Amino acid sequence: MTTSCPSSGPPARNGADCVVLGRLIDFAGDPAAFGAAAVRDLPGGALALKEGRIVWRGAAAGLPAEFGDAPQRDYGRCLVLPGFVDPHIHFPQYRILAAGGRGLLDWLDRFAFPEEQRYADGDHAAAAAEMFLDLLLAHGTTAALVFSTVHEEAADRLFAAAERRGMAVAAGKTLMDRNAPAALRDSAETGLRASERLYARWHGRGRLRYALSPRFAVTSGAAQLAAAGEFLKSYPDALMQTHLSETEEEIAEVVRLFPDCADYTDVYDRFGLLGPASLFAHGVHLSARERGRLGEAGSAVVHCPTSNAFLGSGLFDIGPYSPDGGTGAPRLAVATDIGGGTGYSLPATLGSAYRTAQLRGRRLAPERAFYLATFGNAEALGMEGEIGRLEPGFFADLAVLDPRATPLLAAREALSETLADTLLALMILGDDRIVRASWVAGRQLHPGPG
Repeated sequence: MTTSCPSSGPPARNGADCVVLGRLIDFAGDPAAFGAAAVRDLPGGALALKEGRIVWRGAAAGLPAEFGDAPQRDYGRCLVLPGFVDPHIHFPQYRILAAGGRGLLDWLDRFAFPEEQRYADGDHAAAAAEMFLDLLLAHGTTAALVFSTVHEEAADRLFAAAERRGMAVAAGKTLMDRNAPAALRDSAETGLRASERLYARWHGRGRLRYALSPRFAVTSGAAQLAAAGEFLKSYPDALMQTHLSETEEEIAEVVRLFPDCADYTDVYDRFGLLGPASLFAHGVHLSARERGRLGEAGSAVVHCPTSNAFLGSGLFDIGPYSPDGGTGAPRLAVATDIGGGTGYSLPATLGSAYRTAQLRGRRLAPERAFYLATFGNAEALGMEGEIGRLEPGFFADLAVLDPRATPLLAAREALSETLADTLLALMILGDDRIVRASWVAGRQLHPGPG
């Protein structure tokens, strides 16, 4: 008999805490590089979970006897995927979606900066963190790389809320020492010291990691960027996140501020911010030289299609990031970029990436899109040994998607002949209603009890 799996409580001494049944979908690698062999599709599959991790995967009919007494959660024909990983999102902007501006810099001044000043109030930040993380879970996102604000306490509150949920969250306080309101500026010294304190308190605690977070070269001067580079030398296991080449207006301003640098990417390169743990959001207008240098350094470029469209930043070209796009390209990730982005759903964000690729004369196959949102994004964060696959030893972070969640989707699914058909429909027609459940470390956190 199928019963509900426990949402909390002590782990079972033997066997499994829970068995999850459904159509298991995950990816062993990039389908664009490895073809169909990278796509793992198992209807009638089962996952045995224990102490927050997957301990067995296979066909439900072959479930080992040792797991036979565990409570089961049967999702029928729903897709059970690894939880989505969002590698670029702004926690303090969680409610300013659909706030229009005349391009990026105007949008920052009119909406983002005023909203972020509210996070000097720790109670406001704490309440916002709860709402923000619940919104992620409601959309199937179980791990994220997150920008906070300049305020040390706001980052503390975000980390604490993520720790209570057991989520894999990397985050950091924003660094800005110029071209921002006085209430949102720090200095090279104060920003560095606060980052060090936050790193000491949170990095490696549970599933949390620290991400050094200079906003971008417009709002951080040479001294602050140099201090950021020194931080990465001192703490090489930290991540680094910033913005790069989002709009032509922004690029022109960076050229004016750093006239001795070859280009925008060279600014970060000169201060030691490139490397395999560095993620650069947007990259809409990168030159071939810049892509080559980022690839050489092992860095990732994070495609933010809904934000780029909403702010009119430009159409990202996915072509150079495909296996046939040439050697030496950076790693590719895909993110929502809330609040310039227009929705929390990574499947819907993939739909926007698909449309953008079409407009550039490219094709983003649905299987590759979902690989990027799961294992690909986990690889970009250096978490590929922990999340992003339905594999024994990996954390049991799951997103359960219903391809028949709405009458329209149900009608569309009746036409689907392949997994690609089903995934494309979820990308184009899906929203939060497709998320039947979200699990974090073996616990179903969405929907919650009751």
